[in-house]
Amino acid sequence: MARTILITGCSDGGLGAALAIKFHQHGDRVLATARNPAKVESLKKLGIETLTLDVLSDESIRACVKEVSALTGGSLDMLINNAGAGYSMPILDASMDEIERLYRLNVLSVLRVTQLFFPLLRAAAPGSTVVNQTSVASTMGLPWQGAYNSSKAAIANFSETMRLEFQPFGIKVIDLKTGAVKTPFFENMAQQHTAGLPEDSVYMPIKDKVEKVMNGDFGSMEPQDVNKWAKNVVGDLSKRTPSAHIWRGTSATLAWIGTFMPVGTFDSMVRKLTGTGILEQKLKEEGGSKKAR
Repeated sequence: MARTILITGCSDGGLGAALAIKFHQHGDRVLATARNPAKVESLKKLGIETLTLDVLSDESIRACVKEVSALTGGSLDMLINNAGAGYSMPILDASMDEIERLYRLNVLSVLRVTQLFFPLLRAAAPGSTVVNQTSVASTMGLPWQGAYNSSKAAIANFSETMRLEFQPFGIKVIDLKTGAVKTPFFENMAQQHTAGLPEDSVYMPIKDKVEKVMNGDFGSMEPQDVNKWAKNVVGDLSKRTPSAHIWRGTSATLAWIGTFMPVGTFDSMVRKLTGTGILEQKLKEEGGSKKAR
């Protein structure tokens, strides 16, 4: 039976757009949303219904709820909270304004969208579903991306609580932990934020390595094709009893295994990947952390 699925953050080329296409091909009714209608025009040409939704605007969310209610008769089978953004910068150099902006989008907007769409989800219960895009970053403290990691960890924890609080109403909540996928994510982030370290950063001795990681270069790790990722996720979410935690994308399995690894083992891998081990060696060679520049 076809489901009605609303997806936030469906701008061209991203995870949301890929999901919208695959769900549409699966035979579901998709309501693809974005703040800028022009960025979902390609989905509209495929026959996918598109709506305007700015997840940071209470007025916009309420208007979208009203529109969806009119389109569906007052119910919604699945809400996929996909809209979000990134911010890469060492914690010591991070802008408080940027962190607050990130939390408003990656955490608070997810909660508000879910709150306001809850009556429609309840009307479709039992079996209606909330899917929160939390990322594998929610499980690890990868250097240079602390603000992003922590925002995803926050919504992952909210998802766990939400899952238990929504159970009595017959509504499922799923934590979608996505690994590396080939999208314009880092390109979009670079357009919105300073892409490099500030000149007075204590991490300047490993500037090149830090900035590579900040901009999504993880060496030999090849991001998964976005269409393959979306096909897998649609398959997962179409099971009779989907898992409460779905791990998809490059490095997703490694991140899952990492949750069971001894801390020292995982730290050793991260030190090589992010350059912190190189910095530690440089500091030792130069006579201590206070002398390094």
